[in-house]
Amino acid sequence: MSLFKKLFKQTFIYGLATVLPRMLSFILVPIYTKVMPPGSYGEVTLIFSWFAIFNVILAYGMETGFFRFFNGEDDKNKVVATSLISLTVSTVLFTSLALLFQFPMAELLNIEQRYIKYVIFILALDALAIIPFAWLRANERPMRYAMVKTVNVAVNLGLNIFFLLLLPGLADVNPESLLNAIYIADFEISYIFISNLIASGITLLMMGGLYLKSTYTFDKALWVKMIKYGMPVMIAGIAFTINEVFDRILLVDLLPQDIAKSEMGKYSACYKLALFMTLFATAFRLGIEPFFFSHSSSDHPQRAYAQITNYFVVLGSVILLTVVVFADILKVIFIQNQAYWEAMPIVPVIVLASFCLGIYHNLSVWYKVTDRTQFGAYISIVGALITIGINYLFIPDWGYYASAFATLAAYGSMMVISYLFGRKYYPIPYNFRKITFYLGLSILFAALSFYVFNRNLIIGSALLLVFLILLYKMENETLKRIFLAGIIGKKNST
Repeated sequence: MSLFKKLFKQTFIYGLATVLPRMLSFILVPIYTKVMPPGSYGEVTLIFSWFAIFNVILAYGMETGFFRFFNGEDDKNKVVATSLISLTVSTVLFTSLALLFQFPMAELLNIEQRYIKYVIFILALDALAIIPFAWLRANERPMRYAMVKTVNVAVNLGLNIFFLLLLPGLADVNPESLLNAIYIADFEISYIFISNLIASGITLLMMGGLYLKSTYTFDKALWVKMIKYGMPVMIAGIAFTINEVFDRILLVDLLPQDIAKSEMGKYSACYKLALFMTLFATAFRLGIEPFFFSHSSSDHPQRAYAQITNYFVVLGSVILLTVVVFADILKVIFIQNQAYWEAMPIVPVIVLASFCLGIYHNLSVWYKVTDRTQFGAYISIVGALITIGINYLFIPDWGYYASAFATLAAYGSMMVISYLFGRKYYPIPYNFRKITFYLGLSILFAALSFYVFNRNLIIGSALLLVFLILLYKMENETLKRIFLAGIIGKKNST
C-alpha cells in the first residue's frame, strides 16, 4: 500500500471515530427534547459546555506533547511513562480538590449540586484515557482506536435509550420487578450523566492496558519540555472551545435566572440543526488535511489548494441552502417538542457561521504548511474575544439572538483574518469571484426563503432548484472531469 493510500485510510478511520461522538449528540437531540422541557435540556447543555472547556484544561496540551516527543525520542517508553504519570497525578489532584470543594464549584459553574459529582468523575475518566488513545494513534492502530470510540458511542446511546425511553414503560408494566426499583421519576438528567459515566468507565477499562505495561519512570527534564510545548496548544484549545460553547454559559449567566436555562435549552436544540454543516466540514477537513501536507513540497501546490477550497464552498453552499429550506421539516424530525421551536430563527445564522468555520479551516492551510501554527492560536483568540464581547454586551437585550450573531461574527472574522494573512505569507490563487458568487447567492436565497417568504416550502424548494441548475450550468465540465477520473481510477485499480 502506498504512503498516500495508507494515510488516507487512517485519516478516514480517525475521521469516522471523530465524527461519531458529534453524531451521537445529534441523534440524542430528539430523545432529550422529547422527555425534557427546555429548562432541563438547558441544564444538560450547560454541563456539556463545561465538559468541553475542562477537557482542554485537564489535558493541558499533553496529548500534542506526547506525539511530538514520542516520535522524537529514542526511549519511547520514557515518553509514555512520563505522560501517564503527569496526567494521572494532575487528574487525581483535580478530582480530590473538586470533590473537596464540590459545592462552591457547582455554584461557580451555575450547575445544580446534585449533578456535580457526575461531572467530576466523568472528567477524570476521560482525562485518564487521553494518553492511551494518543498511544494508539502514535503506533498507527486506527482500527483499535475507532473500535473503542464506537463502543463508547454505542454504550452511551444504548443506555440513554434504555433509561429515558424504555425504563419508564417497563417499570410501569412490571411494578414488582428490579426495573421498577431502579426507575426514579424526574431523574432524566441524572440518567444522562450516569450513561455517560458508564460509557467513560468502560472506555478506560478497554484502554487501561497501557497503565499496566508502563515502566513508570518519570523524566523531569522531558516533562518540562512537554509542558512548554503543550501550553500554547492548551491556550489555543481553550480559545477555540470558547468559540464553540461559551455562548451557552454566558446565556445562563446574563439572562434572568427564571428563564436563563430554558432560553439556553431552546437555543441549543435549534443550534443542533447546524450539525449537518458541521459534520460535512469536519469530514472534509479530516479527509483533506493529509493531502495538504503530502502535496506541500510538490510543484505549485497552491493551485490544488485553491481548487479544493472551491469544491468545499460549492458543496457547502448546497448544504447551507438545503438545511435552511427544509428547516421546518428537520425541526419536526429532530425537535419534536414545540416548546423549543421559538428559537428556530437562529438556524440560518448558525448554519452560515458553521460554513464560515469550515472555510476558515480550508484557508488555514497556509500556516500549517509553512510551520506558522502560532497564527492559528492568535486567530482563535481573536475569535474568542469577539464571542465573549458580543455575548456580554448584547445578551441582556437580545438573548440568544446575540449568541447566534456572535458565533457568526467570530467565525466570519477568523475566516477573513486567515485569508488576509495567507495572502501575505503563502499566496494561494483562490477563485475569489466564484467563491463569493456561490457564497453570496446561497446566503441570499437562504435569507429570502427563511425570512422574506416565511419558510414557504414551495418557494424555498424553487430557489434551491434554481441554485442547483446554476451550479450544474457553471460546474458541468468540472463535474464530468471528476466523474471520469473516478471511473478511470477504478478501472486502473482493477
